[in-house]
Amino acid sequence: MENAELLRENAERCRRHGIGEVYNPLTGEGAGGTRVAATAPDGTRCLIPKSMARDDAFGTGAVSIEAWERLRVCHDFEFWCARCIVIKDKVSCRDVPFVLNRPQRRVAAILEQDRMAGRPLRLIMLKARQWGGSTLVQMYMAWIQLVHRRGWNSLICSHVKDTSETIRAMYERLLADYPEGLADADGPLTFRPLGRAANTRVITGRNCRVTVASAERHDSVRGADYAMAHLSETAFWPDTPMHSPLDLIRAVCGAIAFEPYTLIAMESTANGVGNYFHREWQRCSAGQGDKRAVFVPWYEIEIYRRPLADEAEAMAIYTSMDDYERGLWERGLTLEMIKWYRQKRREYPDSRGMQAEYPTTAEEAFCNTGAGVFDIAKVSTLRRGCRPPLLTGDLDGDGRIVEDAKGCLDVWERPQGHETYVISVDIGGRSPKADWSVVCVLALGRDEGRPRVVAQWRGHTDHDLLAAEAVAIARFYNNGLLVVESNTLEQEAGRCADESLSVLARIADSYGNVYTRQVEDDLRGTRSTRVGFHTNRHTKPLVISELIRRVRELSYVERDVRACDELATYTQTPRGSYEARPGCHDDILMTRAIALYVATRHTITAFATTPTDPLPCQHTYL
Repeated sequence: MENAELLRENAERCRRHGIGEVYNPLTGEGAGGTRVAATAPDGTRCLIPKSMARDDAFGTGAVSIEAWERLRVCHDFEFWCARCIVIKDKVSCRDVPFVLNRPQRRVAAILEQDRMAGRPLRLIMLKARQWGGSTLVQMYMAWIQLVHRRGWNSLICSHVKDTSETIRAMYERLLADYPEGLADADGPLTFRPLGRAANTRVITGRNCRVTVASAERHDSVRGADYAMAHLSETAFWPDTPMHSPLDLIRAVCGAIAFEPYTLIAMESTANGVGNYFHREWQRCSAGQGDKRAVFVPWYEIEIYRRPLADEAEAMAIYTSMDDYERGLWERGLTLEMIKWYRQKRREYPDSRGMQAEYPTTAEEAFCNTGAGVFDIAKVSTLRRGCRPPLLTGDLDGDGRIVEDAKGCLDVWERPQGHETYVISVDIGGRSPKADWSVVCVLALGRDEGRPRVVAQWRGHTDHDLLAAEAVAIARFYNNGLLVVESNTLEQEAGRCADESLSVLARIADSYGNVYTRQVEDDLRGTRSTRVGFHTNRHTKPLVISELIRRVRELSYVERDVRACDELATYTQTPRGSYEARPGCHDDILMTRAIALYVATRHTITAFATTPTDPLPCQHTYL
């Protein structure tokens, strides 16, 4: 691209991104929504919302400027922000009018579109850094309480109480600086405690309560009367048996009516995948949830760009772009944005840290910020192959699938006569709060060249019942090779007075095609055969390395999105060991790792015998 052509293209991109555009919320120039020209009582020409011009209170006769502004703040949120709100500027630290930046205007336009249509306001927002998403949500809630609705109670809940208190402090500042002539209130606007309720304040004059809570201690929010809820940094809410984000959100949102002007705004920066916020984001961004999904990438934020010195620098940046920067250019970004990104990226030792803090896409935002084991881009590609199961249910006593929406067995493909299968089992706990037990069925796909997940059982049950379930699934899938991770079961057998009654022994007795290993007795100098795959400090790096290779090469087909969540939250500790991030799981992941390892290193025989016939034990060695 020649210099002149490059500069013309970059100038057009700057125009499309609104660089240099005029925005004045007081005159309405550049503001959102459908607007019409009007003249204020003081002679000022401005652009007002069309809804204001249609308001019965809007007349052509002489009215005071105060009456004009009081009517306008009812219809024009952007005007209200600039006229009534004072905030501290993050760059200059000075008190300035609250003039919405470009991302804030985009989010406000979404809320206004729903409000004007008479729809309840529901929003889930994935944030980048430093653009004021929380401020925007809080000010919009304040606008509803101070201008549109009396007795309209709200909740502010964050991951820790200090953050919620910071958000609430915005209210105190707002009311202290609110223009007296524009207040539609039964007396002075103040922010006072509600009796002895330490976490609740009342906006006097509007009879609106504002309650502050944290996800750490949320008992006080249950049973309260809320019309709006601001749920902040939801990705960081604790997820434990005692404190579940889902339970808290159900308690809060379940009490908010599905009516106009009710609002639920969930916003957060990303904190990996597999948590409640990530799952809710995926659901809503796919159009399956109740909330509008909004992502603000770094390049929409005005402060994240650097001016070009001259034409020579513009060409130098263009010709020296790496693959990632070239992708930014192809996405339509300007050279000024790419210059900022290049300079900022030097502060980070690797690109993953930069992408986590300043994501270009929602996919990048959810990248694991810890010592992730698997390439997040490859995991995202793997995720595209995931799909809902063909059916869900359980196997009955005759080895047939009984469909049941609450069943533990998901089936993506039924058994095929020519196919060979490996069935791997990860043993979990019995109680609902314990680790999951997982049975994975892997079709080796010798004709197609890529193994693929075709079925999975996931649940909690007694270990002997799990063993019976795994055997039944293995018989159903062409008497496939059954590989049981034996750590837990061997520990149970060691505590059992009669080892012949152990679960492992019963598996071997009832099903012949099982994975076995040879174990040496160092004291006796003998070797013995044991059923099951033993995961230890020697074998675990081997199976994880195989899974890393498979994900990197995309050489197996995944079907369960929860497996991809586990891949994205799997980490390596400073000591070199592998484990799931706190609060996450690796049960599904381990079944894939073991099945792929066994399938890669051992000859798997396809059996054609009937499911009721015992099969000769297939010995394999580590």
